Amino acid sequence: MSWLIVAGFVIVFVGLLVSIALHEIGHLVPAKLFGVRVTQYMVGFGPTLWSRRRGETEYGVKWIPLGGYIRMVGMLPPRPSDDPGKLRSVSTGPWQGLIENARAVASEEIRPGDENRVFFRKPWWQKVIIMTGGPAMNFVLAFVLFAVVMMGFGVRTMKPVVSSVSKCAIPAAEAAHRDCGPDDPLTPAAKAGLRPGDRIVAVGGTPVASWEAATRLIRSHGAGATTLGIERDGRSTTLDVDLIAQDMPSQTDPDKVDRNVGFLGVSPTVVVEKQGPGYVVGQMWDLTERTAAAMVNIPKKMVGVWNAAFSGEKRDPNGPIGIVGAGRIGGEIAASDIPIDSKIEVFISLLAGLNLAVGMFNLVPLLPLDGGHIAGGLWEGVKRAFARVRRRPMPGYVDVAKALPLTYVMAALLVVMGGLLIYADLVNPVRISG
Repeated sequence: MSWLIVAGFVIVFVGLLVSIALHEIGHLVPAKLFGVRVTQYMVGFGPTLWSRRRGETEYGVKWIPLGGYIRMVGMLPPRPSDDPGKLRSVSTGPWQGLIENARAVASEEIRPGDENRVFFRKPWWQKVIIMTGGPAMNFVLAFVLFAVVMMGFGVRTMKPVVSSVSKCAIPAAEAAHRDCGPDDPLTPAAKAGLRPGDRIVAVGGTPVASWEAATRLIRSHGAGATTLGIERDGRSTTLDVDLIAQDMPSQTDPDKVDRNVGFLGVSPTVVVEKQGPGYVVGQMWDLTERTAAAMVNIPKKMVGVWNAAFSGEKRDPNGPIGIVGAGRIGGEIAASDIPIDSKIEVFISLLAGLNLAVGMFNLVPLLPLDGGHIAGGLWEGVKRAFARVRRRPMPGYVDVAKALPLTYVMAALLVVMGGLLIYADLVNPVRISG
């Protein structure tokens, strides 16, 4: 089975590298279309493993496969008082010297004739398109991969058809630990005579077309008498039921408990159905909202990763993972006993989720992430629109170089966070089983 674990790791790893490569193509294509000179397109960091030059761009792979980049000429604008072709290093303090040295390094790649091919001279909207291209590629990949799963393989869907009827009413907290006893009361469903195969079509006189709708009405009703419209053997009938109140896991958040909600005592029939594009769009929206919320909680989640790495606490399965952790999950999937088509489905879903997370993370409006440059471009657009409305002289380019101190701090934090995730993924990984 060890070779399956290695194979699963390699599949996820290669999938991530392809996603990174396509992310950088999302930047490369609009940059070239808008005339920015691109000197490098690289997958990975560190020393170059392989490269080949095509025209003015060097395409290659680096030894450390933890990201990628394209190098565009003129990412940093000159000081307003400087000639773009004559930048010099000026040190008036530790941070100022760092900023001016970075400007000088950026200017070294500018050749005669590049005056209109540097990134900082492009219109603000072109800058935004170029920098949004990478995350947009991840979103497209996520949508396509989720569409393959939901439209090609199908989605497990709960139907408002009774699969089984619980005999007795056991509190949810005890249901997993014991069976029905002689003193346990019958469930409302058992008392009312519900049978497997009955289709629920109405609750309290309100028509329902899905299990979720039926569950919402039953729960919101609470304890008390109501009616169920059902279809049995092709015939419609109405049953009187006397619901009881129970504490049940929340439908929207499994970690929460809904108190004293209506309880019937039946299980739905689960089928696998292929969905349409509209369903994929709706799920993508929901997943994007959840991913955005998770991004906000990353600092708190990293505390849990630290505790898991150094204190032996159980790893949060919904917390952040690194590339090593994703690969280990891929290995578990490959070595599992589920059918091959289910393995393929899970692999595709995993890569789709990773692409969605990478796209969202890169939109954080801080350098060196793409979102920092996007924010700079949008701010430049706002300033110029304001000047146009007020009929004032056009302002200069937004000087992202001034954010370099924050950029270096952010980069250091990303390195530390990445290192912590790799370590935690090695000593206390997230597991999908056991």
